[in-house]
Amino acid sequence: MRINLKSKEEMAYIREAGAIAAACHRQIEQWVRPGATTLEIDERVEEFLRQAGAYPEQKGHKGFPFATCASVNHQICHGFPKPVPLKAGDIVKIDLVVNKNGWLADRGWTYAAGTPCKEAARLMEHTQAALFAGIQQARVGQTIGDIGYILESAAQKGGYGVVKMLVGHGIGQQLHEPPDIPSFGTPGKGRRLKEGMVITIEPVFTLGPTGAVLWEEDGWTISAADGTLGVQYEHTIGITKGGPLILTE
Repeated sequence: MRINLKSKEEMAYIREAGAIAAACHRQIEQWVRPGATTLEIDERVEEFLRQAGAYPEQKGHKGFPFATCASVNHQICHGFPKPVPLKAGDIVKIDLVVNKNGWLADRGWTYAAGTPCKEAARLMEHTQAALFAGIQQARVGQTIGDIGYILESAAQKGGYGVVKMLVGHGIGQQLHEPPDIPSFGTPGKGRRLKEGMVITIEPVFTLGPTGAVLWEEDGWTISAADGTLGVQYEHTIGITKGGPLILTE
């Protein structure tokens, strides 16, 4: 499929949306606490984005009814925000897409309500480190397989599962553009990265080693099949001559 390469000006538009996403996530870090609800956080996110002159792109996308995906503990992604108070130690994934003047930026992050258990803290730290290692592979001339290999190797080193059905993707004026960016792969294989590509990199690891998932009854929420914790970290990245440019930081 044809990849829509972005000009420097277009990448700057995405970066503007990404700055709003980053600022919003800084607020979310404060909002995720024991006793808060993910529905309350969702409402705050929507208000934050609107005050910034932006729009939550996820809301209405294929019928999704909320501004954020909010997934707790064994729920990995695409969860519905709920009016259920968070408990101390809960692990919360918040994923949001900012639309600023028709240009999109996607960022997801994992937070702990209070102090996480040691297993959860290690999983979070390991997955976040894998994200930044993967970002370092996002350079002109490298391949999609190079990124995936680094992410998969990091999961295997930690004894974690990779959720292979959930992949990064191109982004710009559409939420999902080619190419897909899997969290697994073979070095040197797959499409080569070119200047002007904008992609998301989003490792999704589970505490259990299989990475197997199932869909819950709402038809959206994806959970770890073995009931273990899952975490997700995601940035939107611009491919430039000078190296990977994090557009959501």
